[in-house]
Amino acid sequence: MPTLVYLETQPRGAHSGPPVLLIHGFASDSSDWTGWPDALAAAGRGSILVDLPGHGRTPAPDSLDDASTTHIVDALATVVHEHPAIDVVAYSLGARLAWELPAIAPVRRLVLGGLSPVEPFGALDFAQVEAFVAHGVAPTDGLTSMLMGMISAPGKDASALALVMQGLATEPFAPVDGPAVPTLFVSGDGDPMAAGVDALVAITPGAQRVTVPGDHLGALRSTEFRAAALGFLGI
Repeated sequence: MPTLVYLETQPRGAHSGPPVLLIHGFASDSSDWTGWPDALAAAGRGSILVDLPGHGRTPAPDSLDDASTTHIVDALATVVHEHPAIDVVAYSLGARLAWELPAIAPVRRLVLGGLSPVEPFGALDFAQVEAFVAHGVAPTDGLTSMLMGMISAPGKDASALALVMQGLATEPFAPVDGPAVPTLFVSGDGDPMAAGVDALVAITPGAQRVTVPGDHLGALRSTEFRAAALGFLGI
């Protein structure tokens, strides 16, 4: 099981509730949560900014098995168990992983942003991924080409991210029942990746849903997303 690197911040003044675990999306890192720790601290809440395997400060997974959904979720659960009764705000890939957490760890409330009901990595041609990473051969299909652009951006570890994609693809996202904790779904009004999220809302007891302005990246950075999440968490 991979060990995740995370940064913990403390509230200013008296605690007003449990800390908030922030889980970023694919080919990103915990710096995506700019402004969130300060907003949480001002409201008396701590924050835990985690980097997923091969992202940010967390090293690449040692094997394909360590890159699987099960092993990454187990690593996230270890972080949660160190901070019982935690709240979780997660985006995109982070939301897909956080979906699993309440079943195995003491999550109090869950905010899932930019969550796709479709497993994107299962549709990749990993022979093309390997050819791109090893030899720079351009992929011939649109999805693989788009993701190769993401993992080869400056500062990214393309080999590590390719391994993470392949590991996640071994366990495609195929939800049957939603999380059994209070859950808020947030999606951008111009985000095609979150199309069909109503199917996930329907299988999540008592779930709430909010639409905010923006595409996939714009929704994450919108003030409306932060306001909806903090309001749902009682902040």
